[in-house]
Amino acid sequence: MVESETERQEDQSGAGVAAEGKQESNAKREMEEDLDDAGGKEAVASEKPSSSTVLSVEEKFEMVRSIGEECIEENELRNLLAKKPVPICYDGFEPSGRMHIAQGVMKALNVNKLTDAGCIFKFWVADWFAQLNNKMGGDLKKIQTIGRYMIEVWKAVGMKLDRVEFIWSSEEINSRAAEYWPLVMDIARRNNLPRIIRCSQIMGRGEQEDLSAAQIFYPCMQCADIFFLKADICQLGMDQRKVNMLAREYCDDIKRRNKPIILSHHMLPGLKKGQEKMSKSDPTSAIYMEDEQHEVASKIKKAFCPPQEIEGNPCIDYIKYVVLPWCKEFKVDRSEETGGIKIYKSMEELLEDYRAGNLHPGDLKDALAKAINEILQPVRDHFKTNREAKDLLAKVKAFKVTR
Repeated sequence: MVESETERQEDQSGAGVAAEGKQESNAKREMEEDLDDAGGKEAVASEKPSSSTVLSVEEKFEMVRSIGEECIEENELRNLLAKKPVPICYDGFEPSGRMHIAQGVMKALNVNKLTDAGCIFKFWVADWFAQLNNKMGGDLKKIQTIGRYMIEVWKAVGMKLDRVEFIWSSEEINSRAAEYWPLVMDIARRNNLPRIIRCSQIMGRGEQEDLSAAQIFYPCMQCADIFFLKADICQLGMDQRKVNMLAREYCDDIKRRNKPIILSHHMLPGLKKGQEKMSKSDPTSAIYMEDEQHEVASKIKKAFCPPQEIEGNPCIDYIKYVVLPWCKEFKVDRSEETGGIKIYKSMEELLEDYRAGNLHPGDLKDALAKAINEILQPVRDHFKTNREAKDLLAKVKAFKVTR
């Protein structure tokens, strides 16, 4: 559902839009149109051969749309794919600790689909943002070490990097400060404080928390990132929805024709009952990308997985969003007495068996642990055989995670 326009309040100080005058308004509109055109030119210039050359617009749309639990708006997405040869997708991530499978495997799946559909993907390595959010106690050197580790994970798991760019926020903002900070300031002055505080969810914070001034400024910066990177598609999780909607509202304010499309992916839950989102802060509820085989098996064995229940069952979610998309099948190796080997090719068939009690939670968990271990094995190998990656992981494991 789109955020209500009444959530925004005009600046009553006299220094807002009314004081700008017709000439400045027209100049700003022309500048925004130029930015749109420049984004298109930049994308075409960086185009590389891809499988998208044999895909129709509808095939591209279906591939891209399949990523999102929600898309705002579908007609805009179809129009973008029809008119722009190489759309720019963006996601930002705070380097804040070891990477779990929701961020590792799911993101690799999503990025590979988008680049196969002809898109360029820009990763915003949000080191400054992690510092603003007091991750790693605000130690920028530690944060940047984690950022390098995370890039190594995506390389190892199989993310296709020929159409992917990693951009460090601290470097890019410093190099283009005259472009970035006026944009942040304009977004800040066009929104009241309650509207910005409602975006605190993007930082993993609640509206009632005692936020620092830096954390209040954070949403204005994240909103600016979308335009700064000339992103056509914001491909982030559902938990980032509020600030992406803020960006679309800002387009209405400045009369920008092309709004960023929001493609929000599903949030993978934690392993324990009632955990809506996998969290780094609870190691027992998250599967990390370099977890050893026995650790994965132990965590899944203890996971919440009530018999015949689908809703709120994290093991079912992991099969749907991780195993089947990655492996294209889910193999359950049971004894002959309990049904023998069965290979599931579709989620519908698996759900039918599980609801009926024909698939026992113990058998499902064993098969799930085996499948995830197969997916993660290349990552384990990389962090054991590559000296630089091994050193990075040792440092990251030694860091104390701060909320």
